[in-house]
Amino acid sequence: SYCLMYKIIFRKIFITIICLFVCQISIAQNWEVKLLSNINTQNPNSSFWKNTSSSTYPIAIAAPASFLTIGYLKKDKALQQKAWSMVGSLAINTAITQGLKQIVKRERPYEKYPTLIFPDEYKSDYSFPSGHVSTAFATATSLSITCKKWYVVVPSFAWATGVAYSRMYLGQHYPTDVLAGALLGTGSALLSNWLTKKYFNQKSK
Repeated sequence: SYCLMYKIIFRKIFITIICLFVCQISIAQNWEVKLLSNINTQNPNSSFWKNTSSSTYPIAIAAPASFLTIGYLKKDKALQQKAWSMVGSLAINTAITQGLKQIVKRERPYEKYPTLIFPDEYKSDYSFPSGHVSTAFATATSLSITCKKWYVVVPSFAWATGVAYSRMYLGQHYPTDVLAGALLGTGSALLSNWLTKKYFNQKSK
């Protein structure tokens, strides 16, 4: 059943995130720093990657807002359910992401390696996991669940992957921050979709 499938997928994603967390605090990060320094530049001023990164939250807000508006204007219960699933994925994702940041308290790469990593701007919060990436993948996964068409799925994940790359190019996150964010965002969307289906099914009985 879909319920069992979602549980299995979310469990695997959660275990992978824990493994990434353990790895990033217990294993030498030379490979991460080398990879990041190859992606990051001394002057990360590409307007394309800056705009890709800054598009994360506007798109994440606009997507569910659009579906909610259309769903209630047309009195389309199915579309309303999908829209609330998108809202739920962002809520779950934000709560877990911010919680992990406070638990792990990983320094930004430019704070630990100031002579190797150069940021586009200095941030005051922690690095693991990437909030931009988790939000982008939560949005992309939700859109793909809502509309299972290749012309929605492919651009959605291409955009989310672009956000992930941009966060490394801009010197804000390690590769494991980005990978954990992608997994967390995807898992949040799957979990929200499952919870929303259960809620709407019970409500309709």
